[in-house]
Amino acid sequence: MQTNFTLAQLADAGVKEAERVLRKCVHCGFCLATCPTYVLLGDELDSPRGRIYLIKNMLENDKPATAKVVMHIDRCLSCLSCMTTCPSGVNYMHLVDNARAHIEANYTRPWPERLLRTLLALVLPRPGLFRLALLAARPVRPLARLLPGRLKTVMAMAPARLPKPSSVDRPRVHPAQPPKRMRVALLSGCVQTVLSPEINEATVRVLTRHGCEVVVAKGAGCCGALVHHLGQEAPARRAAVANVAAWTRELDTGGLDAVVVNASGCGTTVKEYGFLLRDDPAWAAAAARISGLARDVSEVLATLDIKPVAGAARPVVAYHAACSLAHGQGVHDEPKQVLAACGFEVRDVPEGHLCCGSAGTYNLLQPELAERLRERKVENIERVGADVIAAGNIGCIAQIARGTRIPVVHPVELVDWASGGPKPRALGGAGSGA
Repeated sequence: MQTNFTLAQLADAGVKEAERVLRKCVHCGFCLATCPTYVLLGDELDSPRGRIYLIKNMLENDKPATAKVVMHIDRCLSCLSCMTTCPSGVNYMHLVDNARAHIEANYTRPWPERLLRTLLALVLPRPGLFRLALLAARPVRPLARLLPGRLKTVMAMAPARLPKPSSVDRPRVHPAQPPKRMRVALLSGCVQTVLSPEINEATVRVLTRHGCEVVVAKGAGCCGALVHHLGQEAPARRAAVANVAAWTRELDTGGLDAVVVNASGCGTTVKEYGFLLRDDPAWAAAAARISGLARDVSEVLATLDIKPVAGAARPVVAYHAACSLAHGQGVHDEPKQVLAACGFEVRDVPEGHLCCGSAGTYNLLQPELAERLRERKVENIERVGADVIAAGNIGCIAQIARGTRIPVVHPVELVDWASGGPKPRALGGAGSGA
């Protein structure tokens, strides 16, 4: 694609990267068929190719976006299915993130939308505040259908039951069962620690059981993905710096073989820390080092030769490929291989490349499209005749669970159970006790 940026514009690192991405696009249109919003709406401007044209014109003109441009960019899920499809290697992720930052800095949204985005950016990355917000929402939840607009969606998504905080998420070292094979840092995260603390508990159990010393580093917290995808670059960078600093201390003192992430949306962002902080002279090298160590938990489990223990018959598993894992990180086979090695029959989901509609805060900001995508995803899942659904991202788990009676769990919970841990809570077990 031909671009017409000025030398002054190209002095900006974000614009320079955008031009590099834009020039790789050859307008082939392969991305259209795998874009969830184009599949639903059939509008060229709601496809990656259409959005690329909108972003190019917006950045070249160096003017605030119009309401129409913002609408189409906001409708993008950042599922990155287009990147898996693209034969030219267009890094759409970097381009759309740059566009969102430009919109955030130069476009004034209607005040109700500004308020909602501000609240999401304030509350979700802070587990204590998020827990308080969910507890406060509980009395209002039965009346959610009477509330206006997106507030109805926000309240309806508040869980009826909230698990207690887990001690696993506090900064500490979880010793490996001998023989020790690895030392890893675990990103405990933010939203997941509130909605499903048993995922981290299962992760710690299965890793330590197989010879991994697990460190929850002091000072590490939210990965920054939520604010990053809202276009808020400054808080995203602060979150990245805090995590890089915390893990670098562990790396320099005790060594680390990996930084393990069990929420794939977070994992995609941590693997991008080197890019996010590339122009920060104080942190660029350390961030690139941490990104190089970042692994999804399934990638680590695949190296540990996990042995299942004898027990009850394993349920049939429908594997939902979270977009951030499959398209953002290119991790396709490891989760299924580990589950199969543990004795589970794993079935792929039709249209597995299409997003479930969660996409970070997307289901709160674009509830109508998110609901249509969830219904389509659930219909495809239920066609495979599975007993349980496995998904490697907390957003997907929460989104899909709202549309089906089939239990939804993280793959690591099943691996933990199969190798000697408790039965997952969603399957009627205790699901805790790390």
